[in-house]
Amino acid sequence: ADQHIILISEDHEFLKQGEPTSARCDELESLRKRGCDKIENPHGSQRILKNKAVTNRKKGAEKLRPEDITQIQPQKLSLNLRAGEPQNIILRFKRAEDYPIDLYYLMDLSYSMKDDLENVKNLGTSLMKEMSKITSDFRIGFGSFVEKTVMPYISTTPAKLLNPCTGDQNCTSPFSYKNVLKLTSNGQQFNSLVGQQQISGNLDSPEGGFDAIMQVAVCGDHIGWRNVTRLLVFSTDAGFHFAGDGKLGGIVLPNDGKCHLENNVYTMSHYYDYPSIAHLVQKLSENNIQTIFAVTEEFQPVYKELQNLIPKSAVGTLSANSSNVINLIVDAYNSLSSEVILENSKLPEGVTITYQSRCKNGVVNEGENGRKCSNISIGDEVSFNINITAQGCPKQGKPESIKIKPLGFTEEVEILLNFICECECHKHGIKNSDMCHNGNGTFECGACRCNKGRVGRQCECRKDEVSTEDLDKNCRKDNGTDICSNNGECVCGTCECKKRDNPEERYSGKFCECDNFNCDRSNNKLCGGHGRCECRVCICDANYTGSACDCSLDTSTCLASNKQICNGRGNCECGTCRCTDPKFQGPTCEICPTCPGVCTEHKSCVQCRAFGTGEKKDTCERDCSYFNLIKVKDRDKLPQPVQAFPLMHCKERDANDCWFYYTYAVNNTEKEVHVVDALECPAGPDIIPIVAGVVTGIVLIGLALLLIWKLLMIIHDRREFAKFEKEKMNAKWDTGENPIYKSAVTTVINPKYEGK
Repeated sequence: ADQHIILISEDHEFLKQGEPTSARCDELESLRKRGCDKIENPHGSQRILKNKAVTNRKKGAEKLRPEDITQIQPQKLSLNLRAGEPQNIILRFKRAEDYPIDLYYLMDLSYSMKDDLENVKNLGTSLMKEMSKITSDFRIGFGSFVEKTVMPYISTTPAKLLNPCTGDQNCTSPFSYKNVLKLTSNGQQFNSLVGQQQISGNLDSPEGGFDAIMQVAVCGDHIGWRNVTRLLVFSTDAGFHFAGDGKLGGIVLPNDGKCHLENNVYTMSHYYDYPSIAHLVQKLSENNIQTIFAVTEEFQPVYKELQNLIPKSAVGTLSANSSNVINLIVDAYNSLSSEVILENSKLPEGVTITYQSRCKNGVVNEGENGRKCSNISIGDEVSFNINITAQGCPKQGKPESIKIKPLGFTEEVEILLNFICECECHKHGIKNSDMCHNGNGTFECGACRCNKGRVGRQCECRKDEVSTEDLDKNCRKDNGTDICSNNGECVCGTCECKKRDNPEERYSGKFCECDNFNCDRSNNKLCGGHGRCECRVCICDANYTGSACDCSLDTSTCLASNKQICNGRGNCECGTCRCTDPKFQGPTCEICPTCPGVCTEHKSCVQCRAFGTGEKKDTCERDCSYFNLIKVKDRDKLPQPVQAFPLMHCKERDANDCWFYYTYAVNNTEKEVHVVDALECPAGPDIIPIVAGVVTGIVLIGLALLLIWKLLMIIHDRREFAKFEKEKMNAKWDTGENPIYKSAVTTVINPKYEGK
């Protein structure tokens, strides 16, 4: 049942014909819509029965008894739970200062721990002194363990039973567990008794420590546990046996988890197997014992894994001779006490619980982490928000109780759970009422609860006559074959219609032939969301008509800006304009995509949307968001005017003399602009070819002029040469000798020359 489900009271005329009695239960709004004004809607509640404030005191103040110290508040509550409706409670936890501590030191006395025993002999007074810094009320006890006293764990030869050690070593007889010293505040007594202990021995490496832990946990009277912080220090340098290992010694009975100490010695080790880890966790938790595993470095990984399985436990590294045991215990205690983890007892069937913690420094945790808070110092206060929800009523219907407690602490919160399974009107039922067919039932909450052997809405039939053929005829419409239109059952000659998974959907009618969910729909809404469905027909609200109530009679949506309906160019049908002039479009027939001036009207907006330029580039987002812009790569991709809707092709020029192309169209009511994403600009002058052309022209003209000049000079020279030749040929020269000419040659004859 959901928290929204409520119950109708008293109104016996509420149900329509064919509706089952269970239709009285529905969601609050649904019942109101159906006209019910007599509604009973009970809610859950809570009451605090014990609310003692958390203790505020300082160390050295007046000493209180442990039972007078309160760390969690409140201590007892009573909740009235309604199905599906959570009840929230807030628990406060405050770590008290100077809180009493009981510490029990459980030590492995196998031979390998011989040197450790020497250091533990003075542990009592030393630990008392150190723990006095934390609490003024500290008690300490001591116990020891070795192994089960059967083969193959120990040697059972008579000599080895007396002295299990080899050579001249003097050891005590092996034993499983021995409670040496009950918890005491006398540190000297601890030193004295521990000093009298002797080492023993066994054969295998793992020890029987789990047997000892179980006895320490369950033998509270022998150990002397008080209702205070309980610490168990488990000291060993070896592993452990657990459930199942006892079979090696022929022990098959599982550990019974009970105390078996006689004269402070565990006497049933040979009879019961070792406990399992889960069994230990249960008993340690039940008895609020926090465990500190003081183990050597070699076995750290094993006990770290064990720590993950045991809540509120810690692991410390023990030096080879236990010389650091005091620091180990103090550090482990500080670690354990700085964390609070809430746990609850087994929940009743159908009850769930969730936690949210509000920890130090405002840290909020949820889920499984919502159960705990860490790094809590003495005097710090944290809170937990806890939601408890019942999913239904328990089979017994009786009150239940659960307990919530912080692990390792003896205090707990008791929560009594009462379940709201009936409404108040059930208590005022009229037995043997005339409303129930001459007193055949009790009239309560507007309906009849029939006496034994009677059925029907008004208890009008006996059970033995329910399925007779004559009664079934009354449930067939028009003498058909279908009983109750296959939507119900014939009970006592009357149709009781089926219930639908959706509580909003119902069958009704004398023959269950009607329903409220099979009417016409518009926009995926029943009756367009403007009416109600009755017997598969829409009953429309005011100003709506049509089979699906999808036709509005309101004409305000058809008014154009000139206050005319559909701009005078169309008719208003169902709140929408149907334009009669094909040129005009839009919701009020005011848009004309092909009218002159359309391109100029939208030019600036297309410029700013597509190119970020134009007159409206600064107000583009405000003024130009009325159309959908779609960019295309070239003009061929623009839509063509073959569409079912008018479309205008536009070519406009911008301030840079660049052309841009776009189309404007109205598709139904959507305005669409397709624009070519590249501007078409006139090409500018190419300087390099011009300069090169000019230079080339000048050079060519110069060469041409030189060639012309050269040609003219050649022609001129040839003319002059020809003239010269002509004059030369016409010239006549005189051949007479120049009278003044004197030969340059002088001839001299040697006188001695004889001519030989």
